[in-house]
Amino acid sequence: MEVAKIENVTRVFKVGKVETQALRGVNLSIESGEFTALVGPSGSGKTTLLQLIGCLDLPSAGQVYINGKNVSKLNRSQRADMRRGALGFIFQFFALIPTLTAYENIEMPLFLTGKSAAERRQRVTELLEAVSLSDRANNRPDQMSGGQQQRVAIARALATNPALILADEPTANLDTANGQQVMETMTRLNKETGVTFVFATHDPRVIHYARRVVTLRDGLVVANQ
Repeated sequence: MEVAKIENVTRVFKVGKVETQALRGVNLSIESGEFTALVGPSGSGKTTLLQLIGCLDLPSAGQVYINGKNVSKLNRSQRADMRRGALGFIFQFFALIPTLTAYENIEMPLFLTGKSAAERRQRVTELLEAVSLSDRANNRPDQMSGGQQQRVAIARALATNPALILADEPTANLDTANGQQVMETMTRLNKETGVTFVFATHDPRVIHYARRVVTLRDGLVVANQ
């Protein structure tokens, strides 16, 4: 089953009279359960493609489908609903709320989707255990290592049982040991839960974790293995 489909997508950014073509006629399908890396040099279009799949941006031309829905035909509110329900996000700089504990950061998406207190408690407890951070539930981000913060971010991304999790350079701010632990956590959760992961990276240390590698260069898919 396809969770994401990109059809002949172009994305052009305009600054004054200068146009930059970030993506040029990209076609790509992501099947349920995949663990896929988007690779390529800086400026190749990886982040732009993730933003389009994540309903954070719209294509200049072409179509983006998430769970069979054409994102371009959704209004702003409907795209926000799509992000909250069907998608999870993991960012390079963790993007945790600094004043909240690990527990509260993971709980936040469940608040936004209207889960009861009992449902939130059960889900957050499960996720803390899944990322081996039950003992850090009451720690704020500044009381955790970078690797621990990224594992909290992974748990938060999983909170609403999304069909697809998008990760932009998830190990870029981590040392080798913490980067390895984060990738092993993502790999294990992909296998255990069946949730689809697509992550952008230029780090050769983590590419081998992917079961599929999509290479972009100059806004084009040049390899898909």
